[in-house]
Amino acid sequence: MKIQLVLLLKGYIASQKKSIAAMMDKITVSETQTEEQATYTAYLLHNVYFALEDLFRETAHTFENSIDRESFFHRELIKRMSIDVPGIRPRFLSDTSIPLVDELRAFRHVFRHAYTYSLDPAKVDILKKSLLVNWKIIADDIDAFEKFIDELIMELKK
Repeated sequence: MKIQLVLLLKGYIASQKKSIAAMMDKITVSETQTEEQATYTAYLLHNVYFALEDLFRETAHTFENSIDRESFFHRELIKRMSIDVPGIRPRFLSDTSIPLVDELRAFRHVFRHAYTYSLDPAKVDILKKSLLVNWKIIADDIDAFEKFIDELIMELKK
């Protein structure tokens, strides 16, 4: 494995963590009472998922190359991040974070097709609250994977 790829991933993780933190700050203070407020919050939730997905995609690119089943790409990417790849990398997502990430993935699909109907502010609020309550689980997974990256960099520098 080339150290340059791992260093690039380390930088990308740091960048994504910063972007996600800014989005999470906005989600924390966002409202969902009206359709307009719910739409803005939904946009932020959608963006958090895509920031995570981009992080997962870069991880897959760094360690495993690509995902072959394009028709199931989003689901397959989460599945890939939930498994250890022996001798390559540990799992990125823990069993406790997978349901929340998958819920965000499913919401991403709803949000992207919401032009044909209105978003339900109550449902957006439920997802918002779930993300806020459980975010630390995902953040801890990111931190643990980042620790693995740091250890790998030290090993590759030897």
